[in-house]
Amino acid sequence: MIVQAQNLQVDVVLREIMDKVRVVTTSRNELIDITVQIQAVVSCSEVQSGIVVVYSPHTTGAITVNENADPDVQRDMSSFMEELVPCKSSFRHMEGNSDSHIKGSLFNFNQTFIIENGQIQLGIWQGIYFAEFDGPRTREVWVKVL
Repeated sequence: MIVQAQNLQVDVVLREIMDKVRVVTTSRNELIDITVQIQAVVSCSEVQSGIVVVYSPHTTGAITVNENADPDVQRDMSSFMEELVPCKSSFRHMEGNSDSHIKGSLFNFNQTFIIENGQIQLGIWQGIYFAEFDGPRTREVWVKVL
């Protein structure tokens, strides 16, 4: 694509990729730091300035951002979510995992991040997490770099 603006001609190369990251969870509720894996996809894309969308195609797993310096934050988040939405038999969903669906919706299934100089722009203490609410399972996280 060629873009012209006030007699300036610039060749624009649009790069985009789609990839999947495999996540193996080991307990019913947990947060797994996937920052390194997502950055690896961004690095392979060679996109220097753009966005990356991180998406969970699962209704009982979500994507979130939180502190990655102290693992107690993830444990506190998991404990709080278990207290906020307990697994109880009064839910009507036949599979017995209604709490997992509710938690996924509360967290959200995708997050979008800015890429600059080939790096995901996160705060100094931030990490990208897959939030598991119905494990243990093997999951996929879809990553689209634009």
